[in-house]
Amino acid sequence: MRESQAISCDQRAAVEVVKDRNGVDQIVLRNPRGASARVSLHGGQVLSWRTDQEEELLFTSNKAIFRPPHPVRGGIPICFPQFGNRGSLEQHGFARKKIWVIEDNPPPLRPRDSNGKAYVDLLLKPSEDDLRIWPHSFEFRLRVSLGADGNLTLLSRIRNINCKPFSFSIAYHTYFSISDISEVRVEGLETLDYLDNLRQRERFTEQGDALTFESEVDRVYLNSSDMVAICDHERKRTFHIRREGLPDVGKPSLLRREISS
Repeated sequence: MRESQAISCDQRAAVEVVKDRNGVDQIVLRNPRGASARVSLHGGQVLSWRTDQEEELLFTSNKAIFRPPHPVRGGIPICFPQFGNRGSLEQHGFARKKIWVIEDNPPPLRPRDSNGKAYVDLLLKPSEDDLRIWPHSFEFRLRVSLGADGNLTLLSRIRNINCKPFSFSIAYHTYFSISDISEVRVEGLETLDYLDNLRQRERFTEQGDALTFESEVDRVYLNSSDMVAICDHERKRTFHIRREGLPDVGKPSLLRREISS
């Protein structure tokens, strides 16, 4: 086990590196108030996000396999370079199955992306096998940071290495921990167009003032606002999701199935 201090205004905010039962490094971020996040190099995936009261905010399936190259069902999988099955690659791409590395000296970011936060910088480069199925050279940098207020931030940067243009998609396929799905509503999607994956991606317009769940839902909302709220009435908790640079929001059916498993 090795420890290092995060670059932070408060020296009590810390970063600790531990190993899971399969010998894969995990990075534990802690803020001064006791909130924490756990990030695995397996998939560059956030597996846990806890409040200062030790309340878990992310869901992980009891069927999850934490052994590469299996993707982990839960937390925040990184979908890259493909989301879903809209392309020639496997479902959600290969990044979530790879072993990432910790980058000690990443390219600089804005001060507000570092100050007062415990964070870790991860890096993924394609292997020879990756280049055979997706022939594009890239560097994928991911910063996961935990603020003094307990907010969790993921910041992705993809660099084209050989300057040959390529297209890709990226998504944070987040599994939020909720109570009963019938007690949850999603706000901020009203009047937006969406593609319904249960109807061959037919395009519709959201008519309600909030999205509720009475049956299976699998949609992609297009050009959504910068803030979406997930309100869990039973737990009296609201997740505020703020985005920059990602235009669409997905509401996967996986959320409903996983919560009941």
